[in-house]
Amino acid sequence: MTRKNNYRILITGSRDWDDEGKIKFALAEAAKASAGYDDIVIVSGACPTGADLLCEIEAFRLGWQVERHPANWKLYAKRAGFIRNKNMVQMGANVCIAFIKNASKGASHTAGLAQEAGIATTIYREVMA
Repeated sequence: MTRKNNYRILITGSRDWDDEGKIKFALAEAAKASAGYDDIVIVSGACPTGADLLCEIEAFRLGWQVERHPANWKLYAKRAGFIRNKNMVQMGANVCIAFIKNASKGASHTAGLAQEAGIATTIYREVMA
């Protein structure tokens, strides 16, 4: 069997995302396509709360690698998240999973960039009244 590179799952999500069940489901669905790859890698924006954190926790639980890309807020100020998102997409991924709550600008931005780059993107939405 020919060895393949890592299966990269780019995740993006709202800072206040708290639906762990949906994250577990989404990552399990994405992993189904990883057969034959050496490892699964979660590519994360490294937000200390919400979807990024929950995806990282689940990835560690599953024994996957986590590739963290924290935004450089000191250097880029308000643009830091958008710059980081663009860089993560440009690094490439097999799939992108977005967890968007209340039309989160950052997660929506990343999902849009991934789609424009031809990365298969699945979007989970949650709207709070």
